[in-house]
Parts: sequence; C-alpha cells; structure tokens
Amino acid sequence: MWLSQTSPTERRTLTATYAGYAVDGFDHMIYTFLIPTLITFWGLSKAQAGYIATGALLTSAVGGWLAGVLADRYGRVRVLQWTVVWFALFTFLSGFTQSYEQLFFTRAMQGLGMGGEWAVGSVLIAETIQARHRGKAVGLVQSSWAIGWAASALAFWGLYAVLPPEQAWRALFWVGILPALLIVYIRRNVEDPPIYLETVRKTQGMRSGAHFLGIFRREWLLTTVLASLLATGMQGAYYSVTTWLPTYLKTERHLSVFGTSGYLLVLIAGSLAGYLCSAWLNDAIGRRRCFLLFASMGAVLVLSYTQMPITNEWMMVLGFPLGFFLSGIFSGMGAFLAELFPNELRGSGQGFCYNVGRAIGAAFPALIGVWSANGNLGVILGLAAAACYGLVIVTALLLPETRGRELQEIGPLSS
Repeated sequence: MWLSQTSPTERRTLTATYAGYAVDGFDHMIYTFLIPTLITFWGLSKAQAGYIATGALLTSAVGGWLAGVLADRYGRVRVLQWTVVWFALFTFLSGFTQSYEQLFFTRAMQGLGMGGEWAVGSVLIAETIQARHRGKAVGLVQSSWAIGWAASALAFWGLYAVLPPEQAWRALFWVGILPALLIVYIRRNVEDPPIYLETVRKTQGMRSGAHFLGIFRREWLLTTVLASLLATGMQGAYYSVTTWLPTYLKTERHLSVFGTSGYLLVLIAGSLAGYLCSAWLNDAIGRRRCFLLFASMGAVLVLSYTQMPITNEWMMVLGFPLGFFLSGIFSGMGAFLAELFPNELRGSGQGFCYNVGRAIGAAFPALIGVWSANGNLGVILGLAAAACYGLVIVTALLLPETRGRELQEIGPLSS
C-alpha cells in the first residue's frame, strides 16, 4: 500500500490533517440536522435557516482566504492550530444561543475557523507528501469529512433518542468543543514542511502582502479566476444538497428522525467510498478527468434523486452513488490547487480560490430556502445543483492537467 512508502513525518502530518478535517466536518454538518428542530421550536422560516447556513459559508470563505495569507507568513502548523481552536469554541457557544440572531452570529464565527482549517491543512499535506502520492494523500484527508459527517449523524440519532429535541440540539453543539483536544497532537507531532521553510528563507526581504497580491498579477490572474469558478461549481452543488437534504427527507418525504438518519448514513457511506476511490483515480487518470467524470455523474444523480417519481426504497439505493459522486469530486481539489500555484503564492492562492468558490457557492442554500418558500424544495434543489455541476465541467476543460507536477516547477497558465 502506498502509505507504507511514506515517512514517519508524512504519516504524522496525514494523521493531524485527517483528524482536523474530520472534526471540521462534524462541527459544520451538525447544523444541517437541526434545521427541522429549530423551525419547530423557534419558528424559523426556511429562508432564515438558509441564511444561517449561508452566513457560516460566507465567513468560512473569509476565514480560508485569511488563513491562507497568514499561513504563508506565520507558518502552516501555527495557523492550523489557531483555526481548530476557533471553530471548536464557536460550535460550543452555539449551544447557548436563544435566538435566530445569536445563532447566526456564532455559526458565522464558526465558519471563519472551518474555512481556515481546510485552506491550511490542504496546503500542509500537499507540501509534505511526495508528488507521486500527493493526490491519494490529499484525497485521503478529504475523505475524513465523511467521517465527521457520519459522526454528526450518529450523534444526532443518539442524542435525540435519549433527550427531548429542545435539549438534544443544544447538546449536539456542546459536543463540538471536543476537537480542541487535537491541538495537543499537532503541537507535539507536526512541523512546517521543508519546502515552506526554504521559501521563507528566500523571500524574507519581500514586503508584507506581496505574496497575496501576486495571485492577481497578469501572469496568474487567469489561473486564479478559473480555479475560483471551478471551486464555485463544486461547492455550490455540495452545499445545496447537504444543507437541504435532511429537511427534504423529513418535510417532503415525511421520514422520521430514525428514517432520515438511515438515508443519510447511506449517502455518507457513498461519500466516504467516493473520496477514497477518487483519491486513487486522481493519481491514476489525472485531476481533470476525475472532475469531469464526477461532475457529470453528480448532475445525473441529483436530478434523479429529486426530480423523478421514485419510491423511498429507490431513494435509499440511489443515495450511495449520489454520495459517491457528490463528495468524491473534492478529493483532487487540494492537490490540484497546490499544483497550480508556486511556493510563495500557494497558501494565498489556494485559500483565495477555494474560498471565493465557497463564498459564491454559499449563496445557494439561502437562495434555495427563499425559492422553495412557495415551491417544491426537491425540484429547486435538483436544478440548482445540476447548474453548478455544469460550471465545473466548463472550467475543468479550460484548466491544465497537473498530475505528477513537482511543486518547485510551477509556471503561470498564461505563459
């Protein structure tokens, strides 16, 4: 197995970033399970529920962008620790909120740390792992989101089984403080990669901010724009489906808490398989072919899941491949973005592109909430996600293949 060919340093970094992204997924996905409860007990509208989700995603875009810049300046490992503490703290505080406005604020603050963790963690692992295994390693880390998502689904089912809903939703947020313990492992076992330290040594004389502004120079602008649009399509589709699917299953398919959890666990199992298979495919057939394959199949499946008059049993069957392609498309993204930008721009470029995509994609949960107030949630959800996948296909065709590229040899797309 390829993991046996990695060094102890590489494996420790893999462990830290894998755990970091898993708890990132846990803390973020908790909210999607609680929307029906908050609608019932607080009288939230679907639009307000969507605004909370979108607010967290918008701030996560800012957090990822900012963390990427800080990671280029202060180091990958140090900034990674900051982001983990931040999102764990504000997830915990969400459990004490008493109103829509308060929850909007705490979830927005949680989003800052969530976005920063992905931006820094993906750069850290891409710079640590050797080129021939980079796609598999970054994809493996990406797969931990499904583990965090599954843990949140199980915690949702478990706490709602033993507590009344008005207490269970608060307890779910309180559990989110536990990821802060990851800091202990990171501090003791993870160091900044040599390629980053060498770049810092060579660029010490550059003025502050020059690295970040470099992604807007003429030779890098086309890469920045196309990569941002690629990330927009992926995340617009993903957040549309994952934010509203639990509500769709409960309100339009009329499933119980147990039934909703069962359907979602099938979807999550497909997601984990998709992440892992795509991680291998990204090194086997290339980044672009994977993006095209997963976007095409994702569009077909999400339309089938939400538009066709299928039975609940068939929804269960389709849930696995839907999760497979919905999530698997992300496995190559961290490696791809790292391979598009040079060493001195990597954190800034990766943080900006992925998180501008997140910011724009974040509008879709809110838009779907507004549009579905007087319409069919399933129909609107499916069409929005399919349109996002169309954007992925177009931009993937315009970007270069980067499989196997050494990070020291990166040049601009426009050259």
